[in-house]
Amino acid sequence: MKTIRLLMGCAAALFALTCAAAETPVSGGLLKFAVGAEPPNYDCHAQSSFAFIHPVRPHYSTLLKFDTAQYPKIVGDVAESWTVAKDGLTYTFKLKKGVKFHDGSILSSEDIKATYDRIRKPPKGVLSLREEGYADIATIDTPDPLTVVFKLKKPNASMLSNFASPWDCIYSAAKLKIDPNWPARNIMGTGPFTFVEHVAGSHWSGRRFDGYFEKGKPYLNGFLALFIAGAPMVNALSAGEIMAEFRGHSPADRDRIVKTLGDKAVVQESPWVCSLVVTFNTRKKPFDDQRVRKALSLGIDRWGGAQALQKIALVRHVGGLLRPGYDLATPEAELLKLPGFSRDINASRVEAKKLLADAGQSNLTFTLTNRNVAMPYTPVGVFLIDQWRQLGVNVKHEQLETKLYLAAQQKDNATFDAALDFNCDYMDEPNLQLQKFLSHDKSAINYAGQTDRVLDDLYDKQSGELDKKKRIALLREFEKRALEQSYTIPTIWWHRIIVLNQKLKGWHITPSHYVGQDLADVWLQ
Repeated sequence: MKTIRLLMGCAAALFALTCAAAETPVSGGLLKFAVGAEPPNYDCHAQSSFAFIHPVRPHYSTLLKFDTAQYPKIVGDVAESWTVAKDGLTYTFKLKKGVKFHDGSILSSEDIKATYDRIRKPPKGVLSLREEGYADIATIDTPDPLTVVFKLKKPNASMLSNFASPWDCIYSAAKLKIDPNWPARNIMGTGPFTFVEHVAGSHWSGRRFDGYFEKGKPYLNGFLALFIAGAPMVNALSAGEIMAEFRGHSPADRDRIVKTLGDKAVVQESPWVCSLVVTFNTRKKPFDDQRVRKALSLGIDRWGGAQALQKIALVRHVGGLLRPGYDLATPEAELLKLPGFSRDINASRVEAKKLLADAGQSNLTFTLTNRNVAMPYTPVGVFLIDQWRQLGVNVKHEQLETKLYLAAQQKDNATFDAALDFNCDYMDEPNLQLQKFLSHDKSAINYAGQTDRVLDDLYDKQSGELDKKKRIALLREFEKRALEQSYTIPTIWWHRIIVLNQKLKGWHITPSHYVGQDLADVWLQ
């Protein structure tokens, strides 16, 4: 394999002067990159897929954001500064002066208030997937055009990080007043790029916003996101026709691209705050029976699957509800004792078959609804079906394009049997990762449809617990119950591999494929 260069040196003080001289940003150029699917609509607050954030995020700003070169350090985006009261109940933000929307109107605290009111209490007909994340906000005050004050009902361990969410695109209060659903069909933010066009099945493009509030940025004249995946994407990157695909590659695709690009390839790798989970539709028989759900979880050899799948797919790590390696996650020694994580798969399958027999489902047949994004959905779906076959269970594999796949799970009257869903976010934080396991009326991203007030109560307690040891104890209780009930079960955690063309500069990998995609700091050599 030819040289692979890992972009790490420039962060060290020893090399600061050298890197500064070698990596001085240059203005101009059109960045072409690939996106493996298309956004189902244009509303940040209603989305959870990379297919949305990669083409759309460059048009918007957020209150805070992550410094990707020093992740997870938080810096201001439209916020100039902020303070947090000692009791953790008041967050005060001072906004930057002269921030403009793409129509020339000036951003004010009223736009911040309107945006977060929409997220935490969406009006009828508006979907907010992050409503629960801001449930602790009691009031939002705007004492002057450049000051916004959030007052909480109780402390929240993740609140400051929540304000750096890349999904919290700031919308114009004036537009929302006219039509709360305006962002679902229109693009207008304060981000570094204005919207040019979206051609379905082809591309999405943006142009440099000359009125952007960060002087001298963005460096690019524009960007072009091409909707290609699989072999066409690999071929385009290998040929230098595109500079990147920002979600992640399989090891095999990485090696193929590097072999072709040689010294022009820059590889960055990272753990990934992303896992595939199986959601069982508890509103539908036989998945309303805990014995059936638990049996299907017990039948999966996660340890063996991780070893085999990491050779061909972008999955690698075995963990529970929180990313393995994260300091709040369950250590492996404890994880092995939880349902579905024993290394003795034969014993687990004996227990699984007994549970199915007791439930009268020894010859169970159902459909697994999956996404038609090859990596890693297809190989993991095939793996799961093979695992369940060894229990005597027959499973049909149904793969849908992103819009239909999401719609199949998100409908209140959803009729799917089981679905291979994703649980990904912009940082390691239980308040984010555990939302999928809450009761259906508490979480817009829980598609299992269950009501479990025990989990809801444990979530609320850990959310406001600032003592780390006490919080960990609550998290262990939550995880044990969630895995025992098996409404939604984790499979294998992802591992992020990115191959960039060496001409692309200023982009830094993080453990999230949602972070760092406004492209304000990216430039072409």
